Amino acid sequence: MFKSDVFDYINVLDRAADASWTRHELISHNIANDDTPGYKRQDINFERELRRALGNSRYQTMDDKVRNLRSGELEGRIYTDGRNYSYRYDGNNVDIDAENTYLAENQITYNALITSIKQEFSDLKAVIK
Repeated sequence: MFKSDVFDYINVLDRAADASWTRHELISHNIANDDTPGYKRQDINFERELRRALGNSRYQTMDDKVRNLRSGELEGRIYTDGRNYSYRYDGNNVDIDAENTYLAENQITYNALITSIKQEFSDLKAVIK
């Protein structure tokens, strides 16, 4: 049987896009709960997990690092940010200006990931022709 690693980068980009989409939902939820007393903001830490998974060996090429990734290593973890910290007396720790900045930043990231996935498929299409 022929084993191909042609989709390795696409799989990593797909996982990153999924995490970015989840982050969009979490940030939107944070914004929606800006006035909810006691609400604590939530986020996801996919970038840290990806950096950790790819940084395991300094002496491997990026192709080898991506090829050797296991899907379980790329699970972003949703966490509650600043459980004991609040901006206001009502216990809420959502800063609406920061959340809007995070949302814009995440949208740019998501668009870049989708563009990268499209480019990977375009490159595959060119090779097939």
